[in-house]
Amino acid sequence: MILKKILIAAAVLAVAGFAAYHGYLYSLGLYATAPVYQTSRGALDGYDPVAYFTAGAPVAGTAEFTHEWNGATWHFASAGNLALFRQTPEKYAPQFGGYCAYAVANNYTANTAPEAWHIEDGRLYLNFNLEVRDTWRARKAEFIPAGQRNWPAVLRD
Repeated sequence: MILKKILIAAAVLAVAGFAAYHGYLYSLGLYATAPVYQTSRGALDGYDPVAYFTAGAPVAGTAEFTHEWNGATWHFASAGNLALFRQTPEKYAPQFGGYCAYAVANNYTANTAPEAWHIEDGRLYLNFNLEVRDTWRARKAEFIPAGQRNWPAVLRD
């Protein structure tokens, strides 16, 4: 009887640990399902996707200029940037739904930091942090095609 209780307790702890671990992975974005990575501040953590192209830097968007597209709320620094995005969102939206380009190339998803960005051949790529971005840039000729092969199948249900 005691052995049975111990086995039941061990099974419960194993299931709880497994669930907690996968909850942690999900919180990191490793089991993402949304087509666009977004935080409580919206896509790109509230940064203006057009500004990466026009200002050459991450620029925070405002609540005054927003647009719903592809299941996410996008913020813009100006009415002009909002208008450009509305005309051709695919031109300005980050590749791989704004998930880390390095992660997608390696067949998983991860969060991104607005300052860890790179434009290659007119396309915006984001990474988890600046160190990952540097690794990605050094091997982008390999990582871009790998990411394209993995996207969007890398999104999990």
